Amino acid sequence: MLKAEGLVKRYGDLTVLKEVSLEVPKGEVVAIVGSSGAGKSTLLHILGTLSTADAGKYSIGGKDVFALNAKELAAFRNEEIGFIFQFHHLLPEFTALENVCIPAFLSNKPKKQAEERAKDLLNFLGLSNRFEHKPAQLSGGEQQRVAVARALMNEPSIIMADEPSGNLDTQNSEDLHQLFFKLRDTYKQTFIIVTHNESLANMADRKLVMSDGKFI
Repeated sequence: MLKAEGLVKRYGDLTVLKEVSLEVPKGEVVAIVGSSGAGKSTLLHILGTLSTADAGKYSIGGKDVFALNAKELAAFRNEEIGFIFQFHHLLPEFTALENVCIPAFLSNKPKKQAEERAKDLLNFLGLSNRFEHKPAQLSGGEQQRVAVARALMNEPSIIMADEPSGNLDTQNSEDLHQLFFKLRDTYKQTFIIVTHNESLANMADRKLVMSDGKFI
């Protein structure tokens, strides 16, 4: 489903990614671990199309991602890739429901359809009584679950998560980790997760270790 071959990323004289290759089938949860500076987040940003590689090939669902122009890439990213970050990045002036709907609105989907999908996701994530709450009125765990719902909004092919539980306490971290696997089992959702959390990494279907810009 996702296939990357020989990805290289340089910053001046520094080579951060050294011909990294990766294949991920639909429904797999892959964890990427390694020390700070190993290249994990750089790789995730390239796989998430937030950054470009200096060399290599990359496709999602058979589509050559590197061949897309900026406008095509933005549309593709919004439809096919969901993002979960360490900090939820919810818009503070919007309600939970409105935050979740944003990817659908960017895709010009009808408001009623978007809101129905958002409510279904928030219900599934245990937030049925939080539709009208703004981020400041939600706990940290609730905010991150709203971010998860937003990531799922357009039924993306893959979710990219960068330290998703890094800002949560132990209980909320465990709850979020269990949620990822529930989503995989329920929706056949694919995940690539960059994490320092060994508990989460060990739960994954596959754990990959990065060091000095490559997998070891």
